[in-house]
Amino acid sequence: MMEAYLNLQRTADHLRTEELRILRPLGLTPQQYNVLRILRGAGTDGLPSAEIGVRMVTRVPDVTRLVDRLESAGLVERTRSESDRRVVLVRIGKKGLELLAGIDEPMKRMPDKLMGGLGAAELRKLNDLLVRLRGAQD
Repeated sequence: MMEAYLNLQRTADHLRTEELRILRPLGLTPQQYNVLRILRGAGTDGLPSAEIGVRMVTRVPDVTRLVDRLESAGLVERTRSESDRRVVLVRIGKKGLELLAGIDEPMKRMPDKLMGGLGAAELRKLNDLLVRLRGAQD
């Protein structure tokens, strides 16, 4: 069991290193990239910070601070909800959309590069196993 665990850790590190190779020159962390993609998918309505946190691939303890950094960089903007002034909505800005457009292709090619040695059936099996592994912990 330990061998499988360590292999999973090494593989996760390898995948993260490739992701950082693309994101780091742009000054982005994987979590910031994830927030930008979530907000692009939300469209012009934007999302409250709590909803962004729920949709994140990796859990982060402080979505507000993450959004603060993106806002300081001019990539996102915040506005108060007109229907409920207590709710702050976060939207991706033009600069954020342009940044994503510039890295969409390399990020789309990354899984093919890293997992291209597996066939379709193997990828389905791997995906099923990973979902089961996470499900056992939830």
